[in-house]
Amino acid sequence: MLLAVAALFSLTFTACEKNSAPEPEPEPEPEVANVVYDVVVSIGEHGGMNQGEGTIVRRVSSLDAGQPMVDFNNKGVVLTGTYTMESIVKGKYYYQVPESADRFVKFEIVDNNTSPKEIASCPFVKNTYKQRNYTHAWIDDNTLVIMAANGDKDKIVWTKLNAETMAIVAEGELDLKLQNPQAKMFSTSGLLVYRKADNKLFYFHTEKKSARVAYPGLYTSVINPASMTVETISYTDELTEETVASAYGELLQTSAFFTEDGTMYVACLHATDVEIAGASKPVSVEDGDLLRILPGQTSFDPTYNGYKNPEGKMLTVQYLGNNKALAYSTDGRIPNPADPTAFLKGISDYIHFYSIIDLTTGQRTKVKYNGSDLPYSAGRFAQRTAIVNGKAYIGVSTETAANPCVYVYDIATGNVEKGVEISGGFYFDMIRVIEVE
Repeated sequence: MLLAVAALFSLTFTACEKNSAPEPEPEPEPEVANVVYDVVVSIGEHGGMNQGEGTIVRRVSSLDAGQPMVDFNNKGVVLTGTYTMESIVKGKYYYQVPESADRFVKFEIVDNNTSPKEIASCPFVKNTYKQRNYTHAWIDDNTLVIMAANGDKDKIVWTKLNAETMAIVAEGELDLKLQNPQAKMFSTSGLLVYRKADNKLFYFHTEKKSARVAYPGLYTSVINPASMTVETISYTDELTEETVASAYGELLQTSAFFTEDGTMYVACLHATDVEIAGASKPVSVEDGDLLRILPGQTSFDPTYNGYKNPEGKMLTVQYLGNNKALAYSTDGRIPNPADPTAFLKGISDYIHFYSIIDLTTGQRTKVKYNGSDLPYSAGRFAQRTAIVNGKAYIGVSTETAANPCVYVYDIATGNVEKGVEISGGFYFDMIRVIEVE
């Protein structure tokens, strides 16, 4: 069956080449022992947020050069049905609200020939959550906080889980009210981030006029994780409009990180009106912002934006060390060949690219291979990057090559080489790092 699907949905991609001009980059991250990689592809079209016709996971031991092609033809673990690609991953386990939307579930992918192994589940008690639409944070190795707007989106509900026993520790509603007197609802999930240095939860959220119309501006609520009380609320409508994770809370993509000194960085966005010749009105595009909260502070630094003069919207951002970050972004100004008065913006359009951000200067450099920029990739809800043991693994699904592939970026030297290839016929969307015993 999967072989037939692969033939039906065959794709073309740009070829991979060898880099000959390495550039110095940050020191490598601390090594993590005993990891494997779950390569995730979608059927029919790129996945995420209910796109595509199913999800297949194939576990491999390495993404480096010299490995066999990762083949999905009649191979891999199918997640279609109960589970989706939107997951919380920690250690060797996956956590998510399944399709039934009646419980939290913990499962494991044991090998490539069996269905996911359910370890435990926890039925909802008071608070309920929809599949995909929630945010989360770990406040210690075993305590997971889940948070989202309620059904009417007029309150924010939270649940603490013991991930070891899959039991609810506590649950409730935030003592948080809509701040804008005209607002009718909160954003779907918002973004939850835990700062270990002072034991605080940061909840980033927006307020909306309707399900599809948000009021520009971003709220930051600082929460005591022990009592789950809101201690402070700050607001900005000058620095940005919302985080990039306002609907799915990092279940698909990474959008926040800390540097060595404890500075928090958050990927955000704002709308920009762009004039196009022949168009009756300006076209709205999404552009990125990279904001920071300094150590000990509870609101964004008003003097800083690490993504000035953006080429488009950041989709993912991960820390590399030494004040450098890896970003996956959308170029929102590529003309639409079918409509000269519009830009390309589809999930499967080849308009996404990788760059290295210098957090100190804001300078951005596109990731290069053999002296040329990595080719544009498709897949908006993709997280095809993994930072492991001093290397950044960067997946691309391009327009003209027979197979997607993974590039391997050496963080210390800046050298880039071709890694493993992914079999064509599917839509390469994600790399998950799994710690094994």
